[in-house]
Amino acid sequence: MHALVLNATYEPLSVVPERRAAVLVLRGRAVMQEPSGRVLHAATVQVPIPAVVRLTSYVKVPFRRGMTPTRAAVFARDGHRCQYCGGSAESLDHVIPRSKGGDHTWENLVAACRRCNLRKGDRMPGEAGYRPMRVPARPSRFDWIYARAGRIHPAWETYLAS
Repeated sequence: MHALVLNATYEPLSVVPERRAAVLVLRGRAVMQEPSGRVLHAATVQVPIPAVVRLTSYVKVPFRRGMTPTRAAVFARDGHRCQYCGGSAESLDHVIPRSKGGDHTWENLVAACRRCNLRKGDRMPGEAGYRPMRVPARPSRFDWIYARAGRIHPAWETYLAS
């Protein structure tokens, strides 16, 4: 599991393992914003594991460029659901097949179950009788979080919406 790290200004900064987030809080470098509901057990102490932490001092962030879509990021964007039938997604599908000029971009990739992906094959969605449930698009300006975390913790939504 992962924890979202916010800058002192509440801007999403990073995604780290839960243990690292707990260490940041214990060392006074961050404060817990949202608990995960889990507890880290040590020999003499029990520490609540944070889902979201905010740094106590501001960190200057360098400019971030958009990233290329990865399997984990596309699955996270599509909620791990097949965009053709709504079942559990197992693979990626190029809406416009690469053999027909489709690119490997956010706007052309969807999560798909194996059955729908094989049935659609190398055809256009209309030819195969398929249509994605949602128009595929670049997630948000925090697409790097989808790629790093895979699944988004519900407590993160408040901080990623702005």
